Formats: sequence, C-alpha cells, structure tokens
Amino acid sequence: MKISDMAVILDIPADVLRSDIADRSSDVSKAYRRGKAASKVKLHSQEMMLAQVGSPLAIENAHRNLLDMEDDE
Repeated sequence: MKISDMAVILDIPADVLRSDIADRSSDVSKAYRRGKAASKVKLHSQEMMLAQVGSPLAIENAHRNLLDMEDDE
C-alpha cells in the first residue's frame, strides 16, 4: 500500500507520515518497516511454494531472491 493511502486511512497528512517513516529511530518508522518486511515474507513464501510446483517465473524469482539475500549478508 502506498504511503499516501496509509495517510488517508490514518487521517494524517502524507508528508507528515513520510517524515515520520524517514526518521529510522521513530516508532512509526519501525512499525512501517516491520510491516513491510512481513509483507515481503508472505510474498517470498508464496513464490517459493509456486517454485516448488514448477512455475518457471517463480523459480526465477525465488533464485533472484536468494541471490539478493546472499548479497545482503
């Protein structure tokens, strides 16, 4: 979900939310990054399940994800 959409739901200006997210020491930023990471975990899990049943695109994406993980170690 885009930050501007989140701001509408939270009823705050989007620039305020962006500023809070940019401050990595803020609770807002930490919550945002945890949520974003949790979404990535779900997507990667689905991608791995599709790769295990032979989806060529999922296999390619899963391989790229693993390479990205190695690059970040």
